[in-house]
Amino acid sequence: MEIFLHSLQHALLISVFVFVMMMFIDYVSVMSRGRLNRLIGRGSFRQYVVSSGIGVMPGCLGAFMNVSFYVRGLISFGAITGGMIATSGDAGFVMLAVFPKTALILFAILFVLGVALAFLVDKLVPILRIKSCEACLDVEQHSHDVCRFLSPGEVIDQFRKLSLSRFLLLFLLAGSLYGAMTGVIGPADWDWEMITFVSLLGLAALIIITVPEHYLEEHIWNHIAKKHLWRIFLWSFAVLLFVDLGTELWDLEAFVKSHLLWVLLIAGLAGFIPEIGPQLIFVMMFADGIIPFSVLLTSSIVQDGHGTLPLLSHTIKDTLLVKLFKLAFGLILGVMLYSFGY
Repeated sequence: MEIFLHSLQHALLISVFVFVMMMFIDYVSVMSRGRLNRLIGRGSFRQYVVSSGIGVMPGCLGAFMNVSFYVRGLISFGAITGGMIATSGDAGFVMLAVFPKTALILFAILFVLGVALAFLVDKLVPILRIKSCEACLDVEQHSHDVCRFLSPGEVIDQFRKLSLSRFLLLFLLAGSLYGAMTGVIGPADWDWEMITFVSLLGLAALIIITVPEHYLEEHIWNHIAKKHLWRIFLWSFAVLLFVDLGTELWDLEAFVKSHLLWVLLIAGLAGFIPEIGPQLIFVMMFADGIIPFSVLLTSSIVQDGHGTLPLLSHTIKDTLLVKLFKLAFGLILGVMLYSFGY
């Protein structure tokens, strides 16, 4: 029961943190939409920097945007590969929740690798005679007016006819704040982590209060809350419970360390699965000190959450090529780091 409650508390914390961060990323993305197309331009190096910079943002939005740019011909095959190398998917939010300092270092490494390997892949494209997709994909574009701050009068009017989704979201944040204040979830002491967590909850509440109903329903409620939140919670809880039980009832750490090269290979192959669950296993094992950084890096390079799903629906060949490049780079770099003791 103690292990069960420990896993449940951490899963709740991670889920709330991921939900809030996903909401921030979506909010900024929608508010700035349209400017990124002008930012990319036609320069190869700029493509590599922008695609990797967008991709390294936690969540799948950056990967989705890169796919949109790629199928429109705005970025090269190397740039889309580099962007996917930098992408960790929704697991990036989880890493920020459980080991924030290491997560930021990992993101910086993934960004640099994304830029460098994008250049390398574009040099290999003519040698390997790879022909990229030339079709066009229509992606819905939201105008700036879709997401904006409401005036005080509009906010009061929305509260007079409060929708169920807005009420439930505010109730979720209020419950999370109460849980943090009473020590049920989150850090027990008022350190920087606790202050950051409470501040994020306050900012999230401000967004929910001040955004229009359309944006709240389509982006926050239907997409983030209904499609992602419950999946993040179930996967987090299941993985935490598995790792905690494995550590308590079975010498999971000794088994993994005695078969570490096989674990590194499995981490790479698991990256082909377009779901957060497989990567979360390696994230949690790294957080508990069971696996080294090399395995986490390999998993992060190959895995991209749901990022390649739009590309898969558009071109199977290019998706497989991107994944194969990512697997090769992930395993090579992972083995190199492992041989140096990382």
